[in-house]
Amino acid sequence: MILDIVKCGHPVLREKGKRIDPDALRRGELRRLAADMIETMYAANGVGLAAQQVARALLLAVIDLRHSEQPAALWLDGQPQDIAARMPLILLNPRITTSEGEQTSEEGCLSVPEVTATIRRAARVRIEAQDIDGKPLRIEATGLLARVLQHEVDHLNGILFLDRMDAATRASFAGKIKKLQKATRAALKAVR
Repeated sequence: MILDIVKCGHPVLREKGKRIDPDALRRGELRRLAADMIETMYAANGVGLAAQQVARALLLAVIDLRHSEQPAALWLDGQPQDIAARMPLILLNPRITTSEGEQTSEEGCLSVPEVTATIRRAARVRIEAQDIDGKPLRIEATGLLARVLQHEVDHLNGILFLDRMDAATRASFAGKIKKLQKATRAALKAVR
């Protein structure tokens, strides 16, 4: 089922996600949510989606880079992986354990439509997480995958890519962002 993606100005985007209890993995609802998030991400032509973006403050993110031509590399438990064969990734309780180097590239967000900016991120990250079955994952990534992992982990901690923009770029988008936030708040008020 395709879910609604909440937009900038929705308070859930600023909430830190709740840790997912392994006992919750036994229930089908978490699997259903992850499947719905993947379907939603595909429908929106995205490469990543965090639970906050579908109005759920949980430490859950999905990623799929199969259709991207940008360079990326993935290692699981120190072993190189074929990215296409490992997608989509479903990550529970992910946290960045180390980051190194620097990459700068254009970035956008499904919750902040029509806004893209050059964002500085680490070039290589290591992540600890759990898969959908609750098994531990140790991920190392470079390139686009490192960028997307950082973007989604930010979402899970209530941070938007807008917060990573330099001051001049943020100022250039101030009007557009304010308009989007106002529309989101008005829509939320109408629902209540």
